[in-house]
Amino acid sequence: MNKSFNSHLLIYLSLLTFASLQSCMFGGSRGDQGELVGVPDRESFEQTIPYGMTFVPSGTFHMGQADEDITSSKINLNKQITIGGFFMDDTEITNNEYRQFINNLLDASDTSSDWTEADIMATLYPDTTVWEKDFTYHMGDPMVRYYYMHPAFDDYPVVGVNWLAAKEFCEWRTSYLNAYRESEGQFPMPNFRLPSEAEWEYASRGGLDMAKYPWGGPYVRNGKGCSLANFKPGRGNYYDDGFQYTAPTASYFANGYGLYDMSGNVSEWCEDAFHPASYPVVWDLNPTYFDEMEERKVTRGGSWKDISFYIETGTRSYEYRDTARSYIGFRCAMTHLGRSSGFEF
Repeated sequence: MNKSFNSHLLIYLSLLTFASLQSCMFGGSRGDQGELVGVPDRESFEQTIPYGMTFVPSGTFHMGQADEDITSSKINLNKQITIGGFFMDDTEITNNEYRQFINNLLDASDTSSDWTEADIMATLYPDTTVWEKDFTYHMGDPMVRYYYMHPAFDDYPVVGVNWLAAKEFCEWRTSYLNAYRESEGQFPMPNFRLPSEAEWEYASRGGLDMAKYPWGGPYVRNGKGCSLANFKPGRGNYYDDGFQYTAPTASYFANGYGLYDMSGNVSEWCEDAFHPASYPVVWDLNPTYFDEMEERKVTRGGSWKDISFYIETGTRSYEYRDTARSYIGFRCAMTHLGRSSGFEF
């Protein structure tokens, strides 16, 4: 075999190798015929409704007061904004649901958990003493003893949980769900989180723009004289709505989005820091007011101890993030991924 033949063979093999590499580089061997078709074999994702949640569709509404500003606070003037679709717990987190969180952390505290038993009991366990500390000269001892631990209160909203603990609950719930999904070879779901103040107000109105209450309004009783929420109907009168303290979740009718107790029962933590002038500052698309230096966090919805003004959809309030109360609880939200116009059930 002469040198000329070897030289030509080497050139031929080089060209063949280059053509093969070129084919791989430009996708010819993958059947895309050189066209831009995206990365093949991507796993599909279908977002399902998490257990205990309901879907709140995208929309535009007027955030702010829906009636007279009787306190002349001028901290919730109307502003038209747009909200993306999301999921929200249809009730407040209950004692028994929160107990699952605590028990799971306690079970893991001796092994892989970052939380020790002492940490859990000091920072995450509901502060049952709030039933005595929140009110002067009040016989709160029975509630201190039984409200969180006794099965009679399993379906009542958890209280005595501060904003920081509510955030930890959301993180745990995310990890708990996605650990299972990973074990099943599924894509993770978006994080559970506290709803923004704007999301909360939008959801509370149930699709009724400028609604004073989740059921529309303007009254807090129906035609038969029955209260439509758990609140304080009058001075010294806590029982006309059927419950002297909190009520079991979903004891009253749901709003148009299938959400219960958006007015009354317990106030609810939101993600936002509280500032009287935050409305003009935040954007008009999915607004959220973040300020890590601000220890006041927004609460919404009013509670069993509040008069009707505080259970209006547009009324703002706050509490310090490290403070637990007998009248503040929370519920979780989750961002919906995909089409913004609606959700395919």
